[in-house]
Amino acid sequence: MNIEQIRAPIADDLQAVNALIRRQLRSDVALINQLAGYIIDGGGKRLRPVTVLLTARACGYAGVQHIDAAAIIEFIHTATLLHDDVVDESSLRRGRETANAIWGNQASVLVGDFLYSRSFQMMVGIGNMRIMEIMADTTNTIAEGEVMQLLNCHDPDTTEERYMTVIHCKTAKLFEAAAQLGAVLAGRPRKEELALARYGLHLGTAFQLIDDVLDYSASSAELGKNVGDDLAEGKPTLPLIHAMRHGAPEQARIIREAIERGGLEHIDLVTRTIESTGALDYTAHLAAEEAERAIASLEPLPVSPVRDTLIGLARFAVNRRY
Repeated sequence: MNIEQIRAPIADDLQAVNALIRRQLRSDVALINQLAGYIIDGGGKRLRPVTVLLTARACGYAGVQHIDAAAIIEFIHTATLLHDDVVDESSLRRGRETANAIWGNQASVLVGDFLYSRSFQMMVGIGNMRIMEIMADTTNTIAEGEVMQLLNCHDPDTTEERYMTVIHCKTAKLFEAAAQLGAVLAGRPRKEELALARYGLHLGTAFQLIDDVLDYSASSAELGKNVGDDLAEGKPTLPLIHAMRHGAPEQARIIREAIERGGLEHIDLVTRTIESTGALDYTAHLAAEEAERAIASLEPLPVSPVRDTLIGLARFAVNRRY
């Protein structure tokens, strides 16, 4: 499935989510409207809100609060992007200048805080304590993942296990919550709720691993950010960890120095080492395994076209080029 086919069963829901996002973005502070609107309108696949909408429908939910839940998930995701770009000193996202490059770091951090607090206002409006519990735990875990990633930066001794812990916390946790909320809203049994949580966790892990692959294999135009950004920021992602582990001593030394110093001085040598050690294939293989685990997690759900779309979403996550 392509992204249009995945969105098709929930097209009306997505329109309602986008309309709600615009309403909830409104503030008496003009800069909040400008900056938040800029990043929300900046494209993106909306995979996290799509996950909420699809899982809710797959669980037979017939109400309207999944629209609120999807918007909440997107607000939290957007807040993390604003904060990430400040921490990473990024200048390009989704093919456009980052908000911090236009308005500065202070405005970006504060508007990210606004989006976090607005999302919790919206959770109160839903009035479901289980959702509040899930989202409170989720945002806390994401914050821990951000700090863990910061500790790993410029550390070439970061292990695969440590790196996987970071992406489970930083990226996969929000996908996990998105999938779980659909079951909670539908009042499904605990078994189905936990199955969908596992689906989201594996989906998010697969998604991030493919991001790591694309950072060294896609073009800037496809990726929407600068190729090699992770290396420039000193982030030891899985392709680099694998290449150091399996490359020749001189190759490993160059990658270690690149991680320690940051920058792209040796990007060509690093890229060649990643290719020659099969690091991209290794990372993509792990992503494919995660996608299959996500699909297996859907087994407790009744067979339906929407369940098939969730399967398609897991496969899209690992087959995409952007």
